[in-house]
Amino acid sequence: MITRPNDAGHARLGLAIGVKTAGNAVKRNRIKRLARESFRHRQHELPSLDVVVNARPAAAASNSVEIRASLQSHWDRIVRRCARS
Repeated sequence: MITRPNDAGHARLGLAIGVKTAGNAVKRNRIKRLARESFRHRQHELPSLDVVVNARPAAAASNSVEIRASLQSHWDRIVRRCARS
């Protein structure tokens, strides 16, 4: 995940899930769906940030539970870092 502050007053999500990284449309859309769902659950905890989820090749081979756990750890890290600032 890549984060940058924004002036929108709320967190925004961007997705970069490429064909070379995740494979066919079914796999890419599954990863996008899980990322959007995870963001919706955590966006109230985030400050005004632009967040870009950039999938890695391992995501295509992972099951939904593993992807959700990975996203949760990323959100936790972002919240901790923003709390320090």
